[in-house]
Amino acid sequence: MKILHIITSLEQGGAEAVLCRLVTSKAEGIEHAVVSLKGEGFYSPLLVAGGVAVHYFDFGRFLQWNSLSELKRLIKLIAEVSPNVVQTWLYHADLVGGLAARLAGCKAVVWGVRSASLSPLLMGRSTRFVAWLCARLSGFIPTVVATCSQEAAKVHQRLGYDASKFEVIANGFDLKTFKPDAIARKLRRQSWGASDNEVLIGCVARWDPYKDHANLLEALSIALSGGCQLRCVLVGGGLDDRNPTLSGLMAKYNLAESVILAGKQSDIPSVMNALDFHVLPSASEAFPNVVAEAMACGVPAIVTDVGDASLIVGDTGWVVPPKNPQLLARALIDAVAGARLDGHVQRRDAARQRIADNFSLDKMTRSYVHLWRSVVSK
Repeated sequence: MKILHIITSLEQGGAEAVLCRLVTSKAEGIEHAVVSLKGEGFYSPLLVAGGVAVHYFDFGRFLQWNSLSELKRLIKLIAEVSPNVVQTWLYHADLVGGLAARLAGCKAVVWGVRSASLSPLLMGRSTRFVAWLCARLSGFIPTVVATCSQEAAKVHQRLGYDASKFEVIANGFDLKTFKPDAIARKLRRQSWGASDNEVLIGCVARWDPYKDHANLLEALSIALSGGCQLRCVLVGGGLDDRNPTLSGLMAKYNLAESVILAGKQSDIPSVMNALDFHVLPSASEAFPNVVAEAMACGVPAIVTDVGDASLIVGDTGWVVPPKNPQLLARALIDAVAGARLDGHVQRRDAARQRIADNFSLDKMTRSYVHLWRSVVSK
């Protein structure tokens, strides 16, 4: 069975990471190919190394001549590949890829919806318009709308998406890649100047309004002013001293000595292993991959109650309301205190076991293969 995946780009991001894991997992009887609408990106070499055919396009803004010509080229490619299923990822790819698939004669189209918020404060006007347009077209372009979280399904059904077409498949994680690694932990901490005995928390998330780093920085200030002893490392695009807004927040809360700005990193398993706790301070999420990645490495999580974050954590970590730095600070204080108790080892083990039991890569892959076979038979 041939599956053609169409995604907006292959830069670092949650949907892109899931796509890469899925198509390189080599499910028996499945042949994958990938289309990136906006050229090469971070995951391009990983896909090629995994033996996946990748096709690059140069889509610009909608209704531009270049985009119209690229649409024709995409329709031609789909017709030539003749996939059994076209699986799209993210709003723009859902719209463009779905239309191109139908025009190329492919009737089995699975849309991929990943967001759990359409707030004007968190999402641009053009993206919200594309989501609205997809809702209007959801009755006849996709056979199924696949989403990674229950919350994302509810949000899009309220927007007007065809509720009868939703299928929820939780993200899955490779436990051979994300695993406890004492050597990686030591080397990464040394590179950051963190000693073995200090508590190091971290947040792996690009600089983005959704991620609400301001919430975390204020919570850190509150915890530190109360005598809590910890350091925090921020990992992701835009998290460096070239970000004036971030620098302003650091100065406001006097965090220069307590926060490490690590910027974008490629070896996320080693980053996670260096941490004692991972913190998700987000204002909105669907299924936050980084929480599960940290837990798979045996790193307990502190999360805001957004999307499926609390479902991922279960009883192995801490869950607080979003945009509440006081309660987030309280969770940080509790976590740091617990890190010095005997039960911390059991908490680390429980965090990894929860991912193994509920969010394995094998389980996600089997769910997608079952979905693709079902849409082909319709």
